[in-house]
Amino acid sequence: MKFSGSNVLVTGASRGIGAQIAKTLAGMGLKVWVNYRSGEAEANAVKAEIEAAGGEAEIIGFDVSNEEAFVAAIKTVVEADGELSYLVNNAGITKDKLAMRMKTDDFMSVIEANLKSTFIGCREAVKVMGKKRFGSVVNIASIVGETGNAGQTNYAASKGGTIAMTKSFAIEAAPRNIRYNTITPGFIATEMTDVLKDEVKNAFTAKIPMARFGEPKEVAEAVAFLLSDHASYITGETLKVNGGMFM
Repeated sequence: MKFSGSNVLVTGASRGIGAQIAKTLAGMGLKVWVNYRSGEAEANAVKAEIEAAGGEAEIIGFDVSNEEAFVAAIKTVVEADGELSYLVNNAGITKDKLAMRMKTDDFMSVIEANLKSTFIGCREAVKVMGKKRFGSVVNIASIVGETGNAGQTNYAASKGGTIAMTKSFAIEAAPRNIRYNTITPGFIATEMTDVLKDEVKNAFTAKIPMARFGEPKEVAEAVAFLLSDHASYITGETLKVNGGMFM
């Protein structure tokens, strides 16, 4: 895959989908900044795997919901590399509970971690990428942001907001040659879904036309496409990676 840029910051990249995104992009020739909040050992393991495969990576620890820390991290990347070509806003949390029992703090903590952090990253990307009039941002939302889900009012709001916000950034940043797109994964085989009981997995699988959970690599390769030169005329779009569960 062809990339005109040289580096990428991936938030929440110490494990799961984020780690696979980091490894996939490094395998395509980009220098990857692997963000983590608390999993330093896991982030170092991702870095080591990338380097063992001949890629280039650095780890960078910060809480994406902390505005000052996020801004400082992007400054660190730019000071080290002279630019930030690409950004993948992947970090996020869940605090599931039925809405009638959900406390406002539970709602807002997910909004802060998922939606606010994505806003900060997107805003700072405009500032930095705009100087070279080049860049691409991919925000990882969720199928839940498109369909809603019982027990996930907060998560659905954060991911639905991400989809809408991405479109607004795409409009504002297009004159600066910066693209913004969203990916909405469906059910992906990760540590989070591995803990589900077999009957639950089977119930979800029955709703997926492709009759299986997706693999992290399938999300990562979709991210790579949207970041790459091959998607140079695509902005403000939402790419569904869900096996046909929601069309």
